[in-house]
Amino acid sequence: MPKFTTPRSSHVRHVIVLCHPDPDSFNAHVAQTYCETIKSLGQDAVLRDLYRLPFDPVLKTDERPGSPNYCLSDDVQTELDFLNDADVVVLVYPIWFGSPPAMLKGYIDRVFGANFHYRAIRDRSAGAPLHHKYLLSITTSGNSQQWLEGQGTWLSLLYVFDHYLADAFSMTSTDHLHLGNISTPLAERFVREELYRVKEKARETAAKFVRTPARIAGVWQCQ
Repeated sequence: MPKFTTPRSSHVRHVIVLCHPDPDSFNAHVAQTYCETIKSLGQDAVLRDLYRLPFDPVLKTDERPGSPNYCLSDDVQTELDFLNDADVVVLVYPIWFGSPPAMLKGYIDRVFGANFHYRAIRDRSAGAPLHHKYLLSITTSGNSQQWLEGQGTWLSLLYVFDHYLADAFSMTSTDHLHLGNISTPLAERFVREELYRVKEKARETAAKFVRTPARIAGVWQCQ
C-alpha cells in the first residue's frame, strides 16, 4: 500500500505538474509564472517538471492495482509525498491531438492511480493523497478554445479528464484556464497578455483558500 505522509507545511501549497518536452516552451513559462505569483502571495509552490525529472510514464506490471505482487516504485512514492502535502494540484500541458500528452497520462496512471482499484473509483472511496485537493488545469493549443469547442474536443477534455479526475479521486473542485492560438513565433505583447491571465488565475486560486482553525490538523478550507 502507498505510504502517505502528514502535511509538512503551515502554508497553502500548490504543486504544479508541468508536462512539455521543451524546457523553454511557453508551457514552461506558464508554470514558472504561476509559481512566482503564488510565492509572491505568501503561499508555497512546488514545480514538478516531468520531462526534467525525468519521470517514467510506463506503468509496470507490479504497479497494477490489485496485482498480487504490488510494489510501489520510489519515483511514484516521491510524487505521492508531494501530492499529499498539496492543497492545490495544477496540471500545465499542451493539448495534442485532442488530449493531454502521453507523459501526463502516464503520470495519472502511475501516481494518481497508485493502488486505486477501479472499485474504489466507482464507489467514490478513493482517499489520500488527492482527497479534498483542488484541481486546476492550465492548457495551451495552437487553436482557439472556440475552435476546440466546435470540434467537440473541449467538452470531451473537460469531462473525460478534468471532471472525471476530480470525481474519481474525491477532489473538491476543478477549474480550467485555456490559452489558445499558441504557435511560434509569439509576439512579445501576446505573451505578456497571456501570462497576465496566468497571474490572474493564480491570484484567483490562491484567494479561494482561507486560514481556519482546522488547519491545525493540516486542513485548509476552500471557499
